[in-house]
Amino acid sequence: MLQKFIDWFKPLPPAAEKITDPAEINKQYKRWRLRLFISAYIGYAMYYVTRQNLNPIAHVFKAETGITNDQFGLMVSISLIAYGVGKFVSGMLADKSNIRVFLAFGLMASSIINLFFGYLTSFFLLVLFWTLNQSFQSMGFPPIARIFAYWFSPKERASKWTLWASAHTVGISIAAIIAAGVLKGMNITPHIHWQYVFVICGILGLITSFYILRNVTDTPVSVGLPPVEEYTGCQQLVTKQESDGESYWVLLRKYVLTNKYIWILSVAFLCVYFVRYVTLSWAAIFLDSRELSKASIPLIFTLNPLVGALGGIVAGILTDKVFKGRCTPTNIIYLIALGISAYCFYLFAGPNHLFLTCFFIATLGFFVDGPQNLINVQISLLTTKESVAAACGFCGLFGYIGGFLAGSGASFILDKWGWAGVFNSCIVACVVGILLIMTAWKKENSDIKVETK
Repeated sequence: MLQKFIDWFKPLPPAAEKITDPAEINKQYKRWRLRLFISAYIGYAMYYVTRQNLNPIAHVFKAETGITNDQFGLMVSISLIAYGVGKFVSGMLADKSNIRVFLAFGLMASSIINLFFGYLTSFFLLVLFWTLNQSFQSMGFPPIARIFAYWFSPKERASKWTLWASAHTVGISIAAIIAAGVLKGMNITPHIHWQYVFVICGILGLITSFYILRNVTDTPVSVGLPPVEEYTGCQQLVTKQESDGESYWVLLRKYVLTNKYIWILSVAFLCVYFVRYVTLSWAAIFLDSRELSKASIPLIFTLNPLVGALGGIVAGILTDKVFKGRCTPTNIIYLIALGISAYCFYLFAGPNHLFLTCFFIATLGFFVDGPQNLINVQISLLTTKESVAAACGFCGLFGYIGGFLAGSGASFILDKWGWAGVFNSCIVACVVGILLIMTAWKKENSDIKVETK
């Protein structure tokens, strides 16, 4: 039984019959690319629906379960560390796994936890199962990174990646809308309870996991198509050398663990994620402290991810059309604007400045999504496609160390220096991120020159 389960995750072998007709190859590539992109988009959106549904009801969750700010911060921090470590581990496993099964299984397991999570009463069980939820959630991104590495060439990857990345903001928005609907319903009838937020999200996640199993495949060669490099004539900037042999650990060490630019960009990613998770995990509680109505907070919260989706797409267009594929200038512009937005959100958020509250929570989402997406694009180009999931997972690990700091770290700062300290720490993170990203400027320029020779 165990062996059958393990075999289920193994990559699909090359198809017995290869497609050789150029017209048919082109037709099938277009068909599979569209199918995989849509599946990756819907699938990742549902991953976020089943992971970010706690944030918009954090104020109600705290009140109903009786946990303190410190306990809430601890729960968020532990679960995020599990997600970050899991992302790196999942990346290594995904590099050697079937994309379809890996992506579907993580969502299925997470959705099952969502079905009963809201009915747990013990703080220990809340922490345990939310941590397990985050661990299964870590299985979402690595196989999708493999989809982009195996099905899309470097020249087209940035625009496709940033468009797909809007899925996570759509997922957050769906979770927030579900939360708003449930909280509104609680004011209308006693038959609706806050736990329904998790139940509804769990049901949607289960349906989507079966959709993924039906519509996703593995690599191009598994369906009889040539590799993407052969199809497009565009090579990966970093390719595996013949001297590396077949050992995955050689690839991991050479192209991930000893690659200084992946380390630099990963630490910059930490800074970006610190700001991202301060605004995601603490925004509802901050707005509640500013005396906005509890029912309106989830609706205001939806602006952050919705406008964030647009910000990521604009960042991709700006990078390709204005800066000729270089991500660094776009990242610097976005991080400067992100720091300004954090400061203004702290100054103006409240019922007396409702328009400015909505505007700046929206700009926080817009400007955090640019560097969050583009750093991952850079990471995917600075390693081989055989190790791309692990490289992106390694970067993700640093991101969720930033998430840990946004949980327990922000809780400590809040108790010590209040909300001013929390938002000032976001500004510091933006400055550090800018300085780190600037160090990769020359490397990025040299890579682009190599590609366009």
